[in-house]
Amino acid sequence: MAHEISPTARALLALEAIQNVPGITAARLGERLGVTERAARRYVAILREAELPIESVSGPYGGYQIGHGLRLPPLTFTAAEASGLVMAVLEGHKGAADPADLVGGALAKIVRVLPSRVAAQVRTIRDGASGGSGGSGEGEDPSPAALVGLEVMTVLFDACATGRRLRLSYRRGPWAGDSADRAMEVDPWAVVLRHSRWYLLCWSHTVDARRVLRIDRIVTAAQSLESFTPPAGLDALAVLEEHLSQGWTYEVDVLIDATATEVARWLPRSLGALSPFADGRRAQLRATTANPGWYVGRLAVLPYAFHVNGSAELRQAASDLGRRLLAAGSGLPPAPSQ
Repeated sequence: MAHEISPTARALLALEAIQNVPGITAARLGERLGVTERAARRYVAILREAELPIESVSGPYGGYQIGHGLRLPPLTFTAAEASGLVMAVLEGHKGAADPADLVGGALAKIVRVLPSRVAAQVRTIRDGASGGSGGSGEGEDPSPAALVGLEVMTVLFDACATGRRLRLSYRRGPWAGDSADRAMEVDPWAVVLRHSRWYLLCWSHTVDARRVLRIDRIVTAAQSLESFTPPAGLDALAVLEEHLSQGWTYEVDVLIDATATEVARWLPRSLGALSPFADGRRAQLRATTANPGWYVGRLAVLPYAFHVNGSAELRQAASDLGRRLLAAGSGLPPAPSQ
């Protein structure tokens, strides 16, 4: 089928091969293009005519590589590389979600050339990247990025883009009684980077429920022949943050004297699920937390009155915080610690 590829397409394929395999020889380049070694050299000459800095490496093992020039040569990314780059930049640069920003404009160009399903996921994450704070179970600073394998990430991104079911081997956390890796079969909805940690949002056929998996704990991942369709209008970041606010030790049930729309401007989605109360004038916040003291500190930023219905531990933490604030406003020196 090599004769059906146009010279322009072969030249671009040659550029991709040289970029991905620095030092590639003319013979190996010819094998990749399905042409002779002499023809491969002609395609390198075409790239040089286009003023692309293709350098020759001398020596018995020499070949071609991309050199440095006054302008960037065309770059090629896999879906995993491009998506990972976009989300990492969003995580680290505050203006990256704004196309008017220098970094944001460059990012928008990458998003435009991603596969449509991956691009839709990344746009959702980009559009919701303006906020963010710790989840309702975490009372400490975000942990440093956990290492994830490139091979696993590539499989995950490709499965999300093509809608292919995955078979995973998942390493459970230290709290699990059984330390053995768990075999899982999942529909991968989206890969999300949040606070320097990578997550896979998916539907687990193993437990017949939605799950959020830490990607650094995925030992192996392989695509199956079965396909799936993700939920329509999926907001991956919102679903992830809502999921992370559930499953902790202490219940959170708070009634706030403002509408859900007003409250949402003050509280990150990771604190829990906001919904309108029955009277239509107030909002109800439901979640769980591992640290009631930390949680009520987040609620204290609200400029609205609120009432803690549960849990008892959260009510106690609110009372303790109230006493500390009253003491702070009394003008009296704090009592010496016992």
